[in-house]
Amino acid sequence: MRIPVLLFLLQLSVQGFSQNGVLIGNIRDKLSQEALIGATIILEGTNIGAATDLEGNFRIESIPPKSYNIKASYLGYLSQTKFNIIITNGNAAVLNFELESDKTELDEVVIKENKSIKIASVETPLSIQNLSSEEIKSNPGGNFDISRVVQALPGVGGTAGTVGGFRNDLIIRGGGPGENVFFLDGVEIPVINHFATQGAAGGPTGILNVSFIEDATLATSAFGAKYDNALSSVLQFKQRDGNPSEFQGNFRLSGTEAALTTEGPLGKKTTFLASARRSYLQFLFDAIDLPIRPNYWDFQYKITHKINSKTTLTAIGVGAIDEFSFALPREATPENLYVLSSNPNINQWNYTQGFTLKRLVENGYWNLTFSRNMFDNRLDQFSDNFNADQQDESKRTLGVESQEIENKLRFEVNRFKGPWKWSYGAITQYVKYNINAFTLIQRELRDETGGLIRPAISSQFNSAIDFWRYGAFGQLNRTFLNKRLALSFGLRFDGNTFTKSGNGVLNTLSPRLSASYALAPKWKINASLGRYFRLPIYTGLGYRDEAGTLVNRDLSYIKSDHYVAGIEFLPNSSLRFTAEGFFKKYDAYLVGQRTGLSIANQGGNFGIIGNEPLRSSGAGEAYGFELFAQQKLTKNLFVTGSYTFFYSRFDNGDGRLVPSAWDNRHLFSIILGRKFKNNWEMGLKWRFQGGAPFTPFDEAASIANFSTFGVGILDPSRTNTERLGNFSQFDFRLDKKWNFKSTTFDLFLDVQNAFVQKNPAFPQFTLRRNANNTDFLTTDNRPLRPDGSNGIPLVLKNDDPVVVPTIGFIFEF
Repeated sequence: MRIPVLLFLLQLSVQGFSQNGVLIGNIRDKLSQEALIGATIILEGTNIGAATDLEGNFRIESIPPKSYNIKASYLGYLSQTKFNIIITNGNAAVLNFELESDKTELDEVVIKENKSIKIASVETPLSIQNLSSEEIKSNPGGNFDISRVVQALPGVGGTAGTVGGFRNDLIIRGGGPGENVFFLDGVEIPVINHFATQGAAGGPTGILNVSFIEDATLATSAFGAKYDNALSSVLQFKQRDGNPSEFQGNFRLSGTEAALTTEGPLGKKTTFLASARRSYLQFLFDAIDLPIRPNYWDFQYKITHKINSKTTLTAIGVGAIDEFSFALPREATPENLYVLSSNPNINQWNYTQGFTLKRLVENGYWNLTFSRNMFDNRLDQFSDNFNADQQDESKRTLGVESQEIENKLRFEVNRFKGPWKWSYGAITQYVKYNINAFTLIQRELRDETGGLIRPAISSQFNSAIDFWRYGAFGQLNRTFLNKRLALSFGLRFDGNTFTKSGNGVLNTLSPRLSASYALAPKWKINASLGRYFRLPIYTGLGYRDEAGTLVNRDLSYIKSDHYVAGIEFLPNSSLRFTAEGFFKKYDAYLVGQRTGLSIANQGGNFGIIGNEPLRSSGAGEAYGFELFAQQKLTKNLFVTGSYTFFYSRFDNGDGRLVPSAWDNRHLFSIILGRKFKNNWEMGLKWRFQGGAPFTPFDEAASIANFSTFGVGILDPSRTNTERLGNFSQFDFRLDKKWNFKSTTFDLFLDVQNAFVQKNPAFPQFTLRRNANNTDFLTTDNRPLRPDGSNGIPLVLKNDDPVVVPTIGFIFEF
């Protein structure tokens, strides 16, 4: 028995030291997208390299598995280095480069050294950050979730005040979570999170598979004119192509989910990527006796077909199925019972499907993209929320069945000549939105003799709308003074056929201007100003009153003006420092006539927002500064740090600016990664957010309505007048890889909130219960009255520490 075991261990030892890593990819001209023939690719610190073929492709084999910085060079072009590229025996690494021509020295053609850490472009010279695939995968506490990872970037916060800070709402420079847009390979993808809040974009966990992602780029201002509907950020995800020569894949299993990804050739000119993921959070939450049961699937694919050397057709798809239900906890604590009554049952599914035809032309290229996305959302909420499928309808407080459907056609042309670069294009989309909604506003109340004290008040309507949206843009860039000065001017307009002023495109003219000047080879000053618009949310546009009238057709586009200036210092190709100041001014923000609150303060909870009469009377502002430092992988160490100080203030249509729900004031994060011998890697992350403002409860209204809603009623006259304590969290991650002959096994440990820190969340209003939590205590020792007048109010502090340890593995084959 011992001999076979020893032979097996010896085989693992021999395989573990095999050198079977493969690197494949492509090198192109950034502006023309033409292949660069004979470009060189080098693994820094080694003599391993290759040159590109007639199609700009390269392939390097027999690479010792570990992390490398990889450099691409070509005569007359700025060289480019990509950092922390992990080579394994299990999967070939796919890496693509786009090099910039450097024609400033006309009499001399040499290889120019590029500041490879530089991310900015002429149209977006500041307020832009980039994350590589490996930075996303190895992020401590990120759990392979792109939406969560970007919260460590400057100016980016999460939804403070939720338990453990667990949601993926992106709060960018004090703007709300519904102010961001997302693009996947040029296709807009409205929903990137499971259990998404309709009318916003956040949720507890992301949909996108990081195994597909080549990099993610976040712009927090100075958006290119081709992007519509963005007020706070544009987050672009760039996917890689599948392996063109052989089938490969990986299987990931963690404490919360299992995911399978495969890729390979479908022919000589076609590649594919495909994945499926399944959560089992419901089993984990059952084990720790939480009453919620989240359950989801998601799917993703990409097919790339090269028609000829000039033309490529790409198809992408993303979809998700979500179910969020409840179960009675084994221990009926006030906290668990509050969870049962405060959240809706959620049944959602969504998909985005897109096709892009890319054609190279003289001095440029064009893209034609057709996409369709659909979001189906069902919400059910009852006074106790248990066993929703068999509930008594008399206990219903919320019922929503809705669908959002968009069919989009985008056309974009990119050209250049000498120091000039220009782009133009147009978009049209056909929108359908339908909803069947019931909201209980006030339950009927009777006295002991059956006399009516107050009637029931509810809102119930069916609505279906459809309309067209359209827009066009142009952008012009020019460099001067031997490329020391760069200027960009963009202009776009947008319109729609639904709102009363929707076809008045002069009202949505959106100019934007950016400038960058090199003070010295390593120093640049940058500035931008721009005006941006966003169409009111569909949940508001489709709302009807009891007479069936669409009451929100007079809404205006939300407007935000940005003013940003900053400085960038690049000491070398792997080190970057930036400092920026920003000011954002908002007008025509949506304000709910029923709640009396600005939509700017909503979107951080489950459910739906904007489903009420609205008016475009809100205003706001956000301003501050941010500092950022980044050291890419150098001598086995990489570090990122950022600090943001800001104010965020909005009114409720009354002209009185008060701190918004996102006015944390301070955002600080630092990430440190260290590579060790024998394929060990450690990551550390610390995040800090200042305390979030919150609105205290109206105690009298909360008591009177508790039997209806099971939660407290906020006091709109004291909007955000109180503030939580600070949020702080330390995350830790440890990885160990074993490379065998043609497979790789990666074992990882990830711990969120490893220091077990308390993080104050929003307080929870309930009524005091007896010792075993089976009934309410009352002031007169009699059953709780329908109006709650004999109830004893209790505010739960809601600051228990939440630690999430995860152990899992990734198997590459």
